[in-house]
Amino acid sequence: MNTLGPVPKRTRNHVAVLKGGLSAEREVSLNSGAACAEALLKEGYTVTEIDVDRDLATRLQELQPEVCFNALHGKFGEDGCVQGVLELLGIPYTHSGVLASALAMHKERAKDIMKLAGVPVAEAKLVTRAEAQASHVLPPPYVVKPVTEGSSVGVVIVSPDAEWPPNSIAAGGPEDQIVMVERYVAGRELTCAVLGNFVTDVIEIVPLRGLEFYDYEAKYAPGGSKHDLPAQILPDVYQSVRSLTLRAHQALGCRGVSRADFRYDDTAGGTGELICLEVNTQPGMTGTSLVPELAGYAGWSFGDLVRWMVEDASCNR
Repeated sequence: MNTLGPVPKRTRNHVAVLKGGLSAEREVSLNSGAACAEALLKEGYTVTEIDVDRDLATRLQELQPEVCFNALHGKFGEDGCVQGVLELLGIPYTHSGVLASALAMHKERAKDIMKLAGVPVAEAKLVTRAEAQASHVLPPPYVVKPVTEGSSVGVVIVSPDAEWPPNSIAAGGPEDQIVMVERYVAGRELTCAVLGNFVTDVIEIVPLRGLEFYDYEAKYAPGGSKHDLPAQILPDVYQSVRSLTLRAHQALGCRGVSRADFRYDDTAGGTGELICLEVNTQPGMTGTSLVPELAGYAGWSFGDLVRWMVEDASCNR
């Protein structure tokens, strides 16, 4: 078990919590933002909650907060756009900066960088949604996912015995939308986080209620999944997850909090491989979220975590 150090003292006062936004993950962001705002109030901060729209820059210029706590997920909030606005306004903010956010959000670019850094990733191709629907781009099983969405939004798993791609691929969005077709990696779902320079322990996520994988419902619905902390895996695999999480965080240039998701194939007759699926620079902060649970296991309450994030905030991240 790894433990976090002392929580920093509160040196800032007015925090604007950015939540909601314009992406497909709006509802998750509203929940994350509300939870973080409540915790920050309890920590003694003055908090203003902002449901983000296209007038964000004007509202922030009027409000003049000392820090922006970024609780946005998905497009505009997680891809470097809001980070760029905050850099222009000179307002310190939490999580990763413009470049790291943009890179991590684009699944293909993130794969390229992680692979160069020695982080194992699954083979994948980028095609239009129409091409993915027309014929098998990879031998099944494989996964079809939007290139720039999180929270497992729009993910389709194609089974090993599928003769043709399922119609759910076409139903997921416009036919000219670019999607990633990625080799399916069997086995356990593992996750680990970085808080500053601290690497957490490892959680295994076990989907419940017959869910096929750790999808949107498993992530955010109470009872959607079971979290085993610490994950009951071989010690060398456990430490590999932790070291690869830090390596991916550093290779992408992440700051503050990030979370890396892995698959470990220990199935009968499986490959034994450990594969990084993605790095999330804006991990969820809801009541069922993984990073608060990992921080709690390391000795920090939810209030401690959000206070550290505010005190860690800066520009030029």
